[in-house]
Amino acid sequence: MSNTPRTWGLIAQYESAADIFTACERVRDAGYQRWDAHTPFAVHNLDKAMGVKPTILPWLVLCGGLTGATVAMSFMLWTSVADYPLNIGGKPLWSVPAYIPITFELTVLFSVFACFFGLWFLCRLPQLYHPAFSNKAFERATDDKFFIVIEARDPKFDLAKTGSLLKDTGATLVEEVED
Repeated sequence: MSNTPRTWGLIAQYESAADIFTACERVRDAGYQRWDAHTPFAVHNLDKAMGVKPTILPWLVLCGGLTGATVAMSFMLWTSVADYPLNIGGKPLWSVPAYIPITFELTVLFSVFACFFGLWFLCRLPQLYHPAFSNKAFERATDDKFFIVIEARDPKFDLAKTGSLLKDTGATLVEEVED
């Protein structure tokens, strides 16, 4: 087994939001799939420039909410009609208005759980280490620089061609990131 570091990918540094926006469009149009952009602040419509598909998180939250409402109503129906029916003052055993508050609470609770854990799963969190963290220039991603990172496992990745593409997009720095 060799101790020589493997190339994980390439990192390119940009000076402004406009520069990285244009560069993201070029990288997307070149057909790269395993890459990401890192910015010190939100850049409007950068996800569209990157070609990011819409998230499934709203659907996970909807499923969580529907599950919560179903669990609440089913449990209350079972307890009040089947398990322990009480006839109090001639009121019906199953009265929907009485169960709305608990149904609402469980709908919200299950939706929040689906959102919280779904987001962690979709973002692959917790991620305590990323190879780009070892790059000295990348430390400025939270201050004032913009970065594009292209992984070597991308099907279109070729060290020379990818490096040339990043330089052509106006990158002020292009460096190899080792695993």
